[in-house]
Amino acid sequence: MKLKNKHVLYYMNQYEAGKNKVSKYLVLLFSYLKNHVLNRDDLYFDEVTHERYIAFTEKNYFELQPFQKFITAFVFLYYKEGNYPFFEQFFLYMARGAGKNGLISSLAHFFISELHGIDKYNISIVANSEEQAKTSFNEVYDAIDTDGKGGVLQSLFKHTKSEIKSKANGSVLKYHTSNAKTKDSLRDGCVIYDEVHEYEDSDIVDVFSSGLGKVRHSREFFITTDGFVRGGYLDDLKERAIRVLKGEAPEDHIFVFMACLDDEKEMDDESNWQKANPMFHKPLNDYAHELFRTVKRQYISLGNSKPSARIRFMTKRMNTPATDLTTSVATWEEIEATNRPFPDLAHRTAVGGLDYASIRDFAAVGLLFKVGDDYVWKTHSFIRKGFLDNVQLKPPIYDWAEEGLLTIVDEPVINIEHIVDWFVEMREQYGVNRIVADTFRLDLVKTALEAEGFELIYIRNPKAIHSKLAPRVETIFANHNIIFGDNPLMRWYTNNVYVKIKKDGNKEYLKKDEVRRKTDGFQAFIHALFEADNVLEEEEDFFLDDIAF
Repeated sequence: MKLKNKHVLYYMNQYEAGKNKVSKYLVLLFSYLKNHVLNRDDLYFDEVTHERYIAFTEKNYFELQPFQKFITAFVFLYYKEGNYPFFEQFFLYMARGAGKNGLISSLAHFFISELHGIDKYNISIVANSEEQAKTSFNEVYDAIDTDGKGGVLQSLFKHTKSEIKSKANGSVLKYHTSNAKTKDSLRDGCVIYDEVHEYEDSDIVDVFSSGLGKVRHSREFFITTDGFVRGGYLDDLKERAIRVLKGEAPEDHIFVFMACLDDEKEMDDESNWQKANPMFHKPLNDYAHELFRTVKRQYISLGNSKPSARIRFMTKRMNTPATDLTTSVATWEEIEATNRPFPDLAHRTAVGGLDYASIRDFAAVGLLFKVGDDYVWKTHSFIRKGFLDNVQLKPPIYDWAEEGLLTIVDEPVINIEHIVDWFVEMREQYGVNRIVADTFRLDLVKTALEAEGFELIYIRNPKAIHSKLAPRVETIFANHNIIFGDNPLMRWYTNNVYVKIKKDGNKEYLKKDEVRRKTDGFQAFIHALFEADNVLEEEEDFFLDDIAF
């Protein structure tokens, strides 16, 4: 290695000597650094400034742990020519209690100080809630406040409940909620995005990042534990980060520190917990000892808790998202696995699926193909503009409309002609003639589709087919035998499905939220799957009372 830093070498050597366990992503990070960063001769570590930061933090905040010194060393990694940071973005992904906020608080405070050496290096801390946005801000405020009126920090910084300002260089630290409209026009040198798992999309990042570049050494920090929002900004960021770690994006200079379990089963061996929380690397300090006792107590209590408690423990304490398969159709990983390119569908037989349950909000149509062991679902949705105006949905519906995944219609109800026209177009491409639908709007659907020559199979009681299809649905998701293409709308639909287990053991596919968590595309898929597997013939006795021909 051409580049050497004692803090970097120490942390990496601890792993290589078998003294610490780290996640597979940190193993990738070490390899990435050796092969793409530390072997370069156009970079240098500003060890003087880094040591100033360490001294500043340990005097005013806490003793830094080896993994924290390792991370922050790369904050002060610069190009020799131009003297600007090699890493301008940092993704710090760790379990709850790993000290993300404390680390970012000390960095933010150092950045606005004279020790950093850049005037008017303004910093914004952004989070979904004001309480979270103020977490690191309040830590800096308290450090200054407890220093006392005669203290050094109070002589250097003016601190109020809304901003902290360096008296020497004019740098300002402020916090913001994720409502983009509330952003003040700071010339930021650094933006810190806290608890990124709560971000539904990239809107707030786009707003704040647009203000960077006017001050030297611009940086962005994304700090988070995992959460329960799937298909949001964090999942996209993790996907990007993994590409970087694998060396697939050499021009993407984001520093990635991802601490989590490699597998859910590792949770039962407490020596693996350090993979998710590097605070548990030995030797443990007093804070880590107390935290470990708390986490162990919570782990032991899981035996007497509801499944939801285990999900929360896995997600927050082990930083490994888990899915309650008693109430969900599939894990998020299984849903993500549907994102595969469509195979050649020419000359393939297809069956249509339709969910037209509510003509005032969503309607979904689709074609289901069978290619080998895979079910291929080509789908489209129609959404009424009036519904979107009245109900603030979190997903980027209008972006999906631009991508052609859905059509927004401005009319009192969703006209059946949209449905008919889509199937007519599909018939011209694929020759589909058979469509499966529920009977909720049968009077509207039946007449219009049959007038165009389609054969309509309608189900009087759609919930009656759910239990019969449930084993098939679980199996094809688990075996990755479903292809949706790159369709975030369909992944959203699927993730919104709540599996209700009735007293008789039968399952029903319902909505996790009746208004904001739509499942229309998934229900249309289920209708098509019902016919695709010839259930009408094979299970005729079971469904005879529920199906009309």
